[in-house]
Amino acid sequence: MGIKITNNPIKIYALGGLGEVGKNTYCIESERHLIIIDAGVKFPEDDLVGVDYVIPNYQHLKNNQGKIRALFITHGHEDHIGAIPFLVKAIKVPVIYAPKLAAALIRQKLEEKRVREKVNIVEYDENSEITAGEFNVTFFRVTHSIPDSFGICVDTSEGRIVTTGDFKIDLTPVGPDIQLAKIADIGESGVDLLLADSTNAEKEGWTPSEKNVINSINDIFDKAPGRLIISTFSSNVSRIQQIIQATISHNRKIVIVGRSMVNTIEYARKFGYIKIPSSIIRTVDNMQDVKDSEMVVLCTGSQGEPMAALSRIANGTFKNLHIIPGDTVVFSSSPIPGNGNSINKVVNLLTRYGADVITNSIFSEIHSSGHPSRKELQLNLKLFNPKYFMPVHGEYHMLKLHADIAKTIGIPDENIFVLGNGDTLILENHRIRDGERLPAEDVYIDGNDINGVSTAVIRDRKILQDDGMVSVLLCLDSKQNKLTIPPKVITVGFVSYGANEDHLTRHASSQVLEAVNELLNNNRVTFGDIKNTVRSVVSKYYYRKTQRNPMIIPLIMNIN
Repeated sequence: MGIKITNNPIKIYALGGLGEVGKNTYCIESERHLIIIDAGVKFPEDDLVGVDYVIPNYQHLKNNQGKIRALFITHGHEDHIGAIPFLVKAIKVPVIYAPKLAAALIRQKLEEKRVREKVNIVEYDENSEITAGEFNVTFFRVTHSIPDSFGICVDTSEGRIVTTGDFKIDLTPVGPDIQLAKIADIGESGVDLLLADSTNAEKEGWTPSEKNVINSINDIFDKAPGRLIISTFSSNVSRIQQIIQATISHNRKIVIVGRSMVNTIEYARKFGYIKIPSSIIRTVDNMQDVKDSEMVVLCTGSQGEPMAALSRIANGTFKNLHIIPGDTVVFSSSPIPGNGNSINKVVNLLTRYGADVITNSIFSEIHSSGHPSRKELQLNLKLFNPKYFMPVHGEYHMLKLHADIAKTIGIPDENIFVLGNGDTLILENHRIRDGERLPAEDVYIDGNDINGVSTAVIRDRKILQDDGMVSVLLCLDSKQNKLTIPPKVITVGFVSYGANEDHLTRHASSQVLEAVNELLNNNRVTFGDIKNTVRSVVSKYYYRKTQRNPMIIPLIMNIN
């Protein structure tokens, strides 16, 4: 433990991860020191046009730069490590502590993003004990869909805080067991505040074991007449190992495509988490000598991402690898909320080209979640037996359901906190109270610019997407204080081309001409006055005629 400091309230808050699936970023802060747990991204839904990533607002961390002692990573999924390149550009992180596989993935990510800032990455395991300022940090191994997943226990001067990270209680896991005995020991010695994964809080019973999936995978291998194209998360190392094992047992060869899939398998092989003989690996360029019935393609793109390998294979833009009749395509994952439409587009394309497409269903159990269902959440709460509880990692209804589960095992309602990003709890002398609210709005990343895209820009993009744009060109003689030719109105993106467009633009031009001429009778008119008049006249006219609110862009050319 660090030195005991009296009257040292501890703040606990999330900058991301509450009311959403993704963007996990949790902070523990005292008067002098601050540690961060995870730094994830959220992938944008279809309505966020041109946005690559959504990350938290790091302004509070910038304001408290001098306090920051470390970033701790629970595991290597994008919603827990994806924002690290942006975080280390925004603030100076003295050290990142991460499990072995996550550390390798972080180094790869920093290299890909060409991060020049020096980043100190230190690996930890279940036996590590780390002092970060006045915080004492220890770890317990959990089962998840990626190896080297951990929960974190933080001892402070005012009490103990535990976060589970992402986990499930899988009694027959592919990989290391969850450390239930260590979890029970932590609970027995006292937990003041527990933060726990809520993603599957709406699912009854127990999450099926990852080993249940192998029977469905083998059944698909037995029945596939031609090539098998299997798409899953590149970070789901347990699933990848099962697919490789089925490939070996069915005497097939495998082609691995998708940069993130190739990178993850490379590191997982290096650390012994994936065992794959080199003799069964083929590349896209040297797979022609393998029969279709003996070929497996393992790729990214299970969420319908436009630039991922599966989408490019489906639309025919992947070099030397196209869909042919007889192919069986397997989506070995469940849709992330918001990705349903993207996945359906890819499924339709694959089917149109003659593939047999298999998705996860009650008829084909080809995916098992890495998150705990309701019975596991109850057991987890029983083992930790926290005095106070804060559900995390989930949309609001998931957090609320997890809170209800906590009540069923005896945690008082007043000791349960369903919060939003930016809300704070204060831990002092083993008691918790509500604290201030911090800035925690979303930051939209377009490309690699850490400054992000402002909410106003996103709003403009949405207007352009939904309602289109109208440009109004005015040619003005400022000396004569009159328009030299009638206004030219150009519409983009919302009026059908043809007679109807001509009719609307002619009438809009006439109304602008009338309004601007009336305005110009006043000798004190400014360009700003003219633009405001144009916007008002055109927006009212087009809304009346089309029930749309297009973006209005007046352009004034002054011949003098």
